[in-house]
Amino acid sequence: MAHMPVDLLPAPAPRQTPVRAMTIAGSDSGGGAGIQADMRTMAMCGVHGCVAVTAVTVQNSLGVSGFSAIDPAVVADQMRSVVSDIGISAAKTGMLASSAIIESVAATASELGIGRDTPIPLVVDPVSASMHGDKLLADDAMDALRSVLIPKATVVTPNLDEVRLITGIDVTDDTSQRAAAEKLHAMGAQWAVVKGGHLRSSDQSVDLLYNGDVFHSFPYPRIDTGDDHGAGDTLAAAITCALAHGRSVPEAVEFAKGWVSRCLEWAYPLGAGHGPVNPLWRLSV
Repeated sequence: MAHMPVDLLPAPAPRQTPVRAMTIAGSDSGGGAGIQADMRTMAMCGVHGCVAVTAVTVQNSLGVSGFSAIDPAVVADQMRSVVSDIGISAAKTGMLASSAIIESVAATASELGIGRDTPIPLVVDPVSASMHGDKLLADDAMDALRSVLIPKATVVTPNLDEVRLITGIDVTDDTSQRAAAEKLHAMGAQWAVVKGGHLRSSDQSVDLLYNGDVFHSFPYPRIDTGDDHGAGDTLAAAITCALAHGRSVPEAVEFAKGWVSRCLEWAYPLGAGHGPVNPLWRLSV
């Protein structure tokens, strides 16, 4: 598939209400990932972002030292409040923290008509640990993620560590990457993305997309940088934005892959640890 330009998504005209999308995720106090990363990407992609906050983390560039989960009923009420008044064209999940929140989000998504085979697509970023290895999901929540939320996903976007936790498959090459995509689809996701950014077998970073019938491959030159905090959140948010603009899933993933590549090119150092990817690159070109 030919690469799509990263200016694919239009900005609204003056005083025109932009398309709307929602992120159902945790807050990153360091500003590099979570809802902060999602909202930056949404703004830069011409989308009005709404939020349902699931957890408040205590984190900086060095890692996560703690978090407090939001009452699942409050998470659900945030979703209902936004959809009933403002309306959305797509939604994504990020850090969901506990099985109770996962079950609440899944049930409320069904109630509101959000998810696969509905007019409002759902991108599930199955966040389970930070890039530093800090746990962001309770031990008993993985079963709920597999059985309750992934089957509602229009697109699921795990990184390789998350793939291993969810499917039991250790992705080391093209063959195991395909096997993981097939297993994620078999769990109920309409489309499965298995990201290849951490599969350092070549100078290409290859993401694989599968819908039970066709594999789509998205190779981009690998960008070696230690400042990649929030890359997974940003990819899922960019997919969500493209879907909100009415793009197909393959088009949305292609756009998002190019978007994240630019964000990595413009990443910057921050604090004493890993700096964030930079969705604000679009302001400079």
